[in-house]
Formats: sequence, structure tokens, C-alpha cells
Amino acid sequence: MADEPQKKPHLSALVGHTNGLTKPASLAAAATTRAGAGGGGGPVRAASSQLPASSFAERPKLPDNYTRDTWQKLHEAVGAIQSSVSIKYNLEELYQAVENLCSYKVSATLYKQLRQVCEDHVKAQILQFREYPFLMHRNDSLDSLLFLKKINKCWQDHCRQMIMIRSIFLFLDRTYVLQNSMLPSIWDMGLELFRNHVISDKQVQNKTIDGILLLIERERNGEAVDRSLLRSLLSMLSDLQVYKESFEQRFLEETNCLYAAEGQRLMQEREVPEYLHHVNKRLEEEGDRVITYLDHSTQKPLIACVEKQLLGEHLSAILQKGLDNLLDENRISDLTQTYQLFSRVKGGQQILLQHWSEYIKNFGTTIVVNPEKDKDMVQELLDFKDKVDHIIEVCFQKNEKFINLMKESFETFINKRPNKPAELIAKYVDSKLRAGNKEATDEELERILDKIMIIFRFIHGKDVFEAFYKKDLAKRLLVGKSASVDAEKSMLSKLKHECGAAFTSKLEGMFKDMELSKDVMVQFKQYMQNQSDPGNIDLTVNILTMGYWPTYTPMEVHLNSEMIKLQEVFKTFYLGKHSGRKLQWQTTLGHAVLKAEFKEGKKEFQVSLFQTLVLLMFNEGDEFSFEEIKMATGVEDSELRRTLQSLACGKARVLIKNPKGKDVEDGDKFIFNGDFKHKLFRIKINQIQMKETVEEQVSTTERVFQDRQYQIDAAIVRIMKMRKTLGHNLLVSELYNQLKFPVKPGDLKKRIESLIDRDYMERDKDNPNQYHYVA
Repeated sequence: MADEPQKKPHLSALVGHTNGLTKPASLAAAATTRAGAGGGGGPVRAASSQLPASSFAERPKLPDNYTRDTWQKLHEAVGAIQSSVSIKYNLEELYQAVENLCSYKVSATLYKQLRQVCEDHVKAQILQFREYPFLMHRNDSLDSLLFLKKINKCWQDHCRQMIMIRSIFLFLDRTYVLQNSMLPSIWDMGLELFRNHVISDKQVQNKTIDGILLLIERERNGEAVDRSLLRSLLSMLSDLQVYKESFEQRFLEETNCLYAAEGQRLMQEREVPEYLHHVNKRLEEEGDRVITYLDHSTQKPLIACVEKQLLGEHLSAILQKGLDNLLDENRISDLTQTYQLFSRVKGGQQILLQHWSEYIKNFGTTIVVNPEKDKDMVQELLDFKDKVDHIIEVCFQKNEKFINLMKESFETFINKRPNKPAELIAKYVDSKLRAGNKEATDEELERILDKIMIIFRFIHGKDVFEAFYKKDLAKRLLVGKSASVDAEKSMLSKLKHECGAAFTSKLEGMFKDMELSKDVMVQFKQYMQNQSDPGNIDLTVNILTMGYWPTYTPMEVHLNSEMIKLQEVFKTFYLGKHSGRKLQWQTTLGHAVLKAEFKEGKKEFQVSLFQTLVLLMFNEGDEFSFEEIKMATGVEDSELRRTLQSLACGKARVLIKNPKGKDVEDGDKFIFNGDFKHKLFRIKINQIQMKETVEEQVSTTERVFQDRQYQIDAAIVRIMKMRKTLGHNLLVSELYNQLKFPVKPGDLKKRIESLIDRDYMERDKDNPNQYHYVA
């Protein structure tokens, strides 16, 4: 057969080849050519046609010694790599040899042989560590470091060797190993061998982990350590898949113990800001450790451990020890750090909220309940509110929970002392809206009013505020002491927006009266011009609607004839236009401008009506006693004493008191001061202000309570009229919903009894807690 002689050249060519690396495909091509040549120079086509198909179907067999010889070369190459000496053969040549062996179905054997060689080498590595002195104290850091460097070198060498070995056996890795899912890749096989024979050795593993933990402990204590060594070793444990079980668990246990002890110790030794700064530093350090050399999976449990031991275990202690000081001293950066750290821990924000609320209540209560602080109460409240707002905005990141709890806390403490804060807020507004206050610009005034409204919102007894505000507003409007009409109206619109139109209707009525009075006076002046005897006095009248304005007690005084005549003229004029109305003159609110002549020249005095009546007496004589003045003017005793004090004992002494002294006594004589001098032409002589007496305050408060009783009565009748029959508890509950001021259950009971007595309602005969409406 022509087949036999053709095969021999094939094999001889293969064996005779220097490297044994010729591909089978090129061998087949050679055979075809040779077959043509052996045919005695015939055409190639004929030679080709004689080539049987079986020569392609059957793969040529390798000689027995080929596999052995080729493996010997590969074995030598692997040995050279493992011994770190140069390889005798070309790498491409070795790669081709592996490819040839794989093509001839010896992959399984090749893989086993390679694994055995690698395993023998790795097993040999353990000997160098077995000889190493293991039974040394853990804190022998030098020995420990040398050991770590040795194990790291062993690992680095192993990795480098496996990379090179894999590059030679790449064809095996990508064909045979890939097709057999049960087999690990060459790289994984290397990892498996190192894990099984080196790192799983209990002594080696313990010494490695002890060494790593010692290095980390030294770094935590502030020493500089070889971080790249740590990174390499921990990366090794991770690659070998023993990181979690062999290292992480022990690392976290030691971290836990370290920070538990550190937390207990430093909480005793350090002040809160220093302690929190230390916690922050520790958290940053541990975060840096994760980035630099720990496995990323350790981050969550590690940070949680630090947070728990340094913060979570000491939340209450930290706040009790230092929060009040931080807030008192307004330490913004420390408060910011506190909030940020507490927000990291479960339940941290909640406990911070509680202490925050307690601080506001305690601090606020000291401002509100102490009568000695009444003078500055409102300003202190505004300052305190500004301070907590700033802390919420800057430190607490405008957290809604902190804002809401702050509002609740303000509302709680400001109502611990009923009525007084409302009264003082009204007076504070008066001081700001009165002419001559220090707040120069309208913008500043507007800003202050906005702040006051925020405090006003927290007050329950808003009707008390209204009563005092109305009294002060009346004074400002009637004496012309209002700083700005725009500011007054702005405040009114704020109150209307906050409390509704019903709250401000009387206050708006007061402004309306002032506007109408201006129109009336224009008409009155025209009316006076048409009179035959217009008189020398220029009269201005403000007509006040009684329901809108505070209640003033009328005081009968002796006016001079000219004043009485003018009063009658105005009365005739006004009632002529508005029949059915009644005018009542309020002498306590009157004021005048008087012209006077002294040796130095003419002066004008801006004075109250009572001061006017006293001064006009000195047109009739130069000296009068206290009793004579009292009889002539008819002014009430205490009012007259204050009036004379302002004229004879103040800065502008138009009268001379004999004997001299600050107080006006019975029998004192008063002489006109002809030598009076003053740099101004028009001088305002202020009435000595009687400080608002306790009686006056009580009377204002009583009026509020009287109004409240009417409101309670009206609400009870309204509810009963609608429901017809209702139980006591339901009625009380309904009343609490409707009434806008604080009220005690006992007061409600009294009002119910009063209405039963007046036959608006009656008790059920069988059930005394049931009420029926009486139509």
C-alpha cells in the first residue's frame, strides 16, 4: 500500500526535529508533498488524487519517548522558576510543547504532573517556618516582624512563580481546565496549595495573625508601621479565602476590647469636647485603615464597633457631662461634632433630642419664672430664641425634629407663669413702637416685630396680651407718641394674620377713630371760622368709640371759663351732626401748649391738662399753697402731687417749691419762677410717670378674666343650644376645643353652675352629670 512508506518520513521528521514543536497540520502538508515526490516526478494533481482520505482522518501517533521528553523539559522549566534561576528553553517553545501535548490528549496527565510538582514545592516551603522559633512571647515585636516579612516573601515568591508557570501552561488552562468545571484553574490550584500546606498550618496561621494584630495595635498606639507589609499580608488572607474566619473575627474582638477600655478610661479623664474630638479621630483612623490595608468588607463591622464602644455605650453620660456647657457657651463647632457623631449611632439623635428639649425648658424657665428678671425677660427670650435658631441651623443641619421640639419646649416653659409673659411682651412692643426708641431704621423695627411675633405664638393667654397692648396703643395714639404709623399697622396686620380678624377688630377701630377725628376737626375748624367769636384757644378733639378703647375713669376738674365755652361749642357742633350720641370728656388724656413770658423772654410749654390748670392759676397771683391749688383745680390728690412735682422738682422748674424737697407735702407753697431759663424755646414738661401700679395691672388682668367668663358662658350656651342634651365630660371637652385661652376645669364648672342658676340649662333629674338646654 502507498500509505506505509508515506508515514515513516512523517515520524522521522517529527522525531528528528530539534524541538519537537512542529504542528501536526504542517506535518500533514509535508506528507502530501512527499507523496508527490515519491511518485516519480508526476504531476502534483495525480499525486494528490492518489492521497487517501484516511491520512487526514487518523492523527499520527506520538513516539513513546516524546511525552516523557517534553514533560522533562517542562519540569525543568517549572523547577527553574521555583528556584528563581534562568530557564534553559525559550518560553514560546515551552508554550508550544504544552499545546502539542494537549493536542495529543495528554492534558489530564499533564495537569496532574504539574499539580504534583507545585504541591511538592509548596510543601517544602513549610519547613522554613517549622524551623522558625514559634514559642516566643507575642510582644516580641522584632521576631514577629521578621516572621511576617518571611511569610510575605514566601507568598510574593509563590504568586510570581504561579504567574510564570501559568503563562507557560496557558493552553492547558484555557482548554482542558476550562472544560472540566471540577478542576481549579492553575492560579486557583496554586492558591489552594498555599492555603492547604502553608497558611492552614495552625502554628504558621497563629503566628501570622498574631503578628498582624500586633502591628495594628502598635499603629493604634501612635507608632509608625510598615503599612505595605500589612496590606500585602491581609490581601494574601483575602485571596486565600481565610480572611474572615482566621483574621477578621479576632481583629474585631480585639478592637472591641480596646475601645471598650479606652471609652471607659477617657470618659473619666477628658472633658466632653476633647473626648468627642478623640472619637472623631479614631473613626477617621479606622476608616483610613480600611482604605489602606483592611478588606472592604471589614468596614461596616469595624466602624460599628468603634461607634458602639466609644459612643453608643456613653450617650447619656456624654450629654449629662457636657451638653449644657456646650450650649451655655455657644460652642458651635463642638455642638456640630456632637450632632454628627450622635447621628451615626442608633438612638443617638433621640437621646440628643431629649437633652436638647430639657435644656431649653430649664434655661427658659429661669428667664420666665423669676420676677426679678421681668424687666429684661422679653429681650432675654428673644436672645435665647436667636441662639437656639442659630444652633439648629448651623449645628443640627435644620433638622425638623429639633425645630419642632424646640417650639414645643418654648411653649411649655413660657406658659409656666400664666399671663405675665403676655403682659411683658405687650409692653416690650410698646417700647419699640413708641417715638424715641433706639431702633433707627424701619427695617430693624420690622425685624424685631417679626421676632416678637414668634415668641407671641407660644403664649396661651393671648387675650392678656391684647388687653395690655390695647392700653399702650391708646396712649401712643392719643399722645402722638407713635414712632411710625407704618410700623403700627404692620404690627396690627401681623396680629391679624396670627389670631384672626376678631382679635384685632377693636385695635383697628382705634385707628379708624383717629382717622375720623382728623376729618371731624377739619369740619370743626371751618365751623369755628363762621362763629362771631372764635376765641383764642385752638381746640383739637379726638372722638373715641367707647367699645374700642380701654376703660378710663372720668375725673371731674375745674376748667376755666374759656375752656368750658369751647367744650360747649364743640358739643353743639358734633351733636348737631350726630344726634343720639353722648360725649364724655376724658380730662386725664388732655394736653395743651401754653405761652409764657419770663425775664429772659417768651417760652412755650407742652404740658398735660392738669399741668395747664395749675400754671394758669399763676396769672392770678405769684404764690399759692398746695391746698389752694387743689381747691381751685379740683384735681385728685395723688394726681396733683405728681403734677406739682413735675413743675417744681423736675428739670424744667417753672415753679419754686417752699420748702425745697423731692416730694410734695401738705402746706407746701409754690411760687412762679420769673427767672426761669432754658436753651429751648418750646419745652416739653413730662408728667411724673406714676409707675404702673399693682392695682392697675390687677385691674387690666381682671378685665381679661371678666371677658373670659363672658366667652365661656357664650360657648356653653352655643354648644348646648346645638346639642340640646350633653354629658359633663363631653361638654368640657367641647369647650376646650373652642376656647382659645387656658382655663381650669374648676372655672368651667363654676360657669356651668352660674348658667344653671340663670335658667339657661338644667341638670337631668336622674343623672346629675347630664345637662339639658332650656329654650
